[in-house]
Amino acid sequence: MKVLSLGGAGFIGSHLTERLLHENHSVMVVDYYDDKISELIGQPGLTLLKQDIREDNWGLEEHVKDADVVIDLIAYANPGLYVKMPLEVFELNFTENLKIAKACQMLNKRLIQFSTCEVYGKTPASFLNGNLVNPDDPAHATFSEDHTNLIMGPIEKHRWIYASAKQLLERILHAYGLEQDFNYSIIRPFNFIGPKIDYLLNETDGIPRVFSYFMDALIHGGQMKLVDGGNHRRCYTYIDDAIEAIYRIVQNPNRVCDQEIFNIGSPHNETSIKDLAVLMKDIYANDMWQEGMPELPEIIDVSSEDFYGKGYEDSDRRIPDITKAKSLLGWEPEWDMVSTLKATMNYYVTEYRLHYGMRSWKHDLLKKAMASKH
Repeated sequence: MKVLSLGGAGFIGSHLTERLLHENHSVMVVDYYDDKISELIGQPGLTLLKQDIREDNWGLEEHVKDADVVIDLIAYANPGLYVKMPLEVFELNFTENLKIAKACQMLNKRLIQFSTCEVYGKTPASFLNGNLVNPDDPAHATFSEDHTNLIMGPIEKHRWIYASAKQLLERILHAYGLEQDFNYSIIRPFNFIGPKIDYLLNETDGIPRVFSYFMDALIHGGQMKLVDGGNHRRCYTYIDDAIEAIYRIVQNPNRVCDQEIFNIGSPHNETSIKDLAVLMKDIYANDMWQEGMPELPEIIDVSSEDFYGKGYEDSDRRIPDITKAKSLLGWEPEWDMVSTLKATMNYYVTEYRLHYGMRSWKHDLLKKAMASKH
């Protein structure tokens, strides 16, 4: 199979590219960066085009025409950016992605479109707490692809522009399917984590996602900051489980994935952000911390406005209903929460030691000590 993978060198894309090559597919990756697939470059079957898709006339239609299936992973998927540059987030996540969908529809090519679990927005319990008999019942937060209402926050909370852009793109794909028999599959990831999920704070601008933010504090020292108390809950999915589900969607046995939306997540791995911080700190202290490393970070509360700026709001809870993935794909996640965290954390600790060694940790400590004297 000839696969065009747009954004195929990112976190999810790099793991999927590796799997596709392992299964002897031909993969053309279009991405602005290539460091997360550096070890794959030169392998048979891989073609890499370093390209910003926002540029004009870069050859989208030509590459779509040459593919058997198109996978669109391109997105800004970072809450810090939704608040900092909402217009650019909308332009990339909707306008540029719509160009890809239109090219696939025009050339009659199957599209696998990555969306987000954020399209579900908030749960009824977040604003009907006083009117619910049991607001903590998981039923209020278990989201079904085809039946759950999608509840966004008010316009002034422009953090929702990402979810709204993805939701609108989904609705247009559905309309293409209804009116023009367009063949698509939509994937809604639920908090995938694993090796290569993000760069850490010292390596890039902005605020990475929560796992990477906490991992940075553990490795470099600092504080593990809980936004608005860290009471929001998430279900974390190890990347190996996610890639297995995604690969089955690519295979599309008996065309069961045609014009379908899939939740991909681990409903049994639900935890609050606060409990995530505590668990990561405990794992790091017991399994990874060594003499000479920075002291274990303090866990503190901060307001969302202080952390992200004005316009931030969060979904309170989201649990995936994976009935469809079970029945159509025969897929279920296998990784539990502790194993998921240990595998992912160990990757970052190992990478840091390989690249910088213990001397760098001691140097960081010395710099912080000297700075505190001034």
